[in-house]
Parts: sequence; C-alpha cells; structure tokens
Amino acid sequence: MERALILVTNDDGIDAKGLWATVEALLPIGEVLVVAPDRQWSGGSRSLSRHTTGRLMLEIRQIAGQAVTAYAVDATPAQTIIHAILELVPRRPELVVSGINFGSNLGMEVTMSGTVGAALEAGVFGIPAMAVSLEIDPDYFLTGDDTIDFAATMAITQRLARRLLVNITPHDMDVLNINVPNDANISTPWRLTRLSRQRCYIPLAPDRANNKGRLNFRVIENAREVEPESDIWAVKVDRVISVTPLSLDLTSRVDFAATDVHLRDEPETDADRP
Repeated sequence: MERALILVTNDDGIDAKGLWATVEALLPIGEVLVVAPDRQWSGGSRSLSRHTTGRLMLEIRQIAGQAVTAYAVDATPAQTIIHAILELVPRRPELVVSGINFGSNLGMEVTMSGTVGAALEAGVFGIPAMAVSLEIDPDYFLTGDDTIDFAATMAITQRLARRLLVNITPHDMDVLNINVPNDANISTPWRLTRLSRQRCYIPLAPDRANNKGRLNFRVIENAREVEPESDIWAVKVDRVISVTPLSLDLTSRVDFAATDVHLRDEPETDADRP
C-alpha cells in the first residue's frame, strides 16, 4: 500500500532550516517530496514572476536517516507548486505543506506572504494545504536564527497534517494557516481563529533623508487593540497556536440584494433638487 504523498515547499528557500524541520515532522506519516524556491522569496505572495527561469536542481538529502528527494527551482513559491504538480510529482499529492516560515503570517499580511501564497496555489489545484509559520525576531525574517527551536511547530504540523490526511476537508477550507508563538512548547494548545482585519506589521516610510528608499516595517505594538477572536490576539496576547481556515473565495460576505440596490441607486444631484 502506497503511503500518502506530501509535497513540502516554502518561501525562505531550499536551504532554510524551517523547511527541513517540516520534512522531519512529516516523514513519519507519509512519503515526502520537496519542491522549493532556490532562494529567498519572502513577500512573494502568489506571484508568477516573469523574471524566473524554472530551472530545476535535483538533490537527495538525508533527513532523520531517510533519503528525501528535493528540487530547488528558480521560481516563486506559487510557481514551485505549479512546477511540482505539472512535472515533478509521481502522483497527485494528498497534502501540501508550506513552511516552517521564519516569522508569523497573521492578519492582513497573509495576502503578501509567499508561505501562504504557495499553500493557496495548492488549493487552486484542489489539494488540501497548510501554511505553517513560527514567530521569531524580525531581524531574522530573511535568514533564520540558529537558536530557533522548531519542536512545538513540528509537533502541531504533524498533528494537523495527520488529521487532513485522514479526514475529508470541509468545503471552503482551502488552506489552514498555522502560526506558532516563539515561546510555545509541544503542550501549547491551539485555537481556531479568524484573520484579524488589522495589520500585524505596520509599514514605515523610507528614510529619504539618508537616501534610503526601501520601506520599513514594525510589529504591531498593542495587540490588545485587535479582535479577541483573531489570529493576532491568539498569538500575540494569549500565546496560543493560531489555526485559521482560509478560503480561496474572496467574495465579500455582504447582503447581495442590499448591495445591488446600493450600487444601482442613482445619487441625487443639484439638478434634481427644487
């Protein structure tokens, strides 16, 4: 009997320690194939860059005593999923896992995240997917930190991956977006949350006075200003693991009848007034 095929990717690149921690967590529950960008693509969203070549580099890595097939691709995170599905997988994967990302992907930032973007691309193919992120110091978002402890994140990744492999995924749940506090341990509980409508990372104007044009960001300072049922509150205030079901359907949940009237109703002009 064939083991479940799990496709693993990320946005931090093929050499990121979070990627290989994910692989190690998933090896006990399935056959793992890695297809990841050949370099850092944080903030890549679900982009399909015209500046990538699709070049493939095959390697075999030994992880936890097992040989794991991996492809580094000159591609964005979303493009790696497309390459994997169209030309690299031996059969259709039962699950796609993107991560473990260096840094949280919470609130309105999920639409910018390459980690989430790859998982959403899997969802477009109709494959259940998880995006997994670990809160770390922002100074290490692009490089990682040798002191990072992935144990808690690996544990929740394996636990929820097992559920997705066994249970039928509910309609409209295309991706599970998982965020783990940096002080979590394997006993830290998880909570089902909603995306906050707030930013987790606040944009700052560039330092033009010193000839710097790059935007900067800071982490939200008072997380208690966000919604208590949200992902940001769970991670930043209650210090529990946030699990947010995401849908590819971005249609607003407004009342269609009322909205139709609102959009069709002609506003009164000065000429209409007596």
